[in-house]
Amino acid sequence: MDDLKTLIREVPDFPKPGINFYDITTLLKHPEGLRKVVDAMAEKFKDEKVEAVIGIEARGFIFAPALAYHIGAGFVPVRKPSKLPAECASVSYDLEYGKDTLEIHRDAVAEGHRVIICDDVLATGGTAKAVVNLVESLGGEVVGLGFVVELEFLPGRKKLEGYDVRSLIKYQS
Repeated sequence: MDDLKTLIREVPDFPKPGINFYDITTLLKHPEGLRKVVDAMAEKFKDEKVEAVIGIEARGFIFAPALAYHIGAGFVPVRKPSKLPAECASVSYDLEYGKDTLEIHRDAVAEGHRVIICDDVLATGGTAKAVVNLVESLGGEVVGLGFVVELEFLPGRKKLEGYDVRSLIKYQS
């Protein structure tokens, strides 16, 4: 998958000085690159028996439905507050620069439902861990977490210890 790195634009000093942002929009616009990512993610999870793939707003919405389609599961969105119309469960969590909150419909995951959580990038792991907590608070079982890009030099994987974390493209620095 390292060949896909050539399709990812690196933007220095974004969103603030000293941060190197890995922009996947250049990968998304490349038909063969996008196909390769979706197919590879589906291959990683093809043998899992799950009810749903959870997509984290916003870029998780790009990959989670495609993964769900490939493996024969449903898609469940996790969104920012006040975006979902029915009764929601929510989780608040700390970011490097403040706090954030995510919500899921209370009836989207039931007791014992097996799910995969999918997002574009694993960095510090805070958002992914919050979604794990949200799913588990509803009685769901997190079978695995899938990411297109993993920034191995950040503590994301460590924050998700004990869970099956799978990523396609890895950056070590």
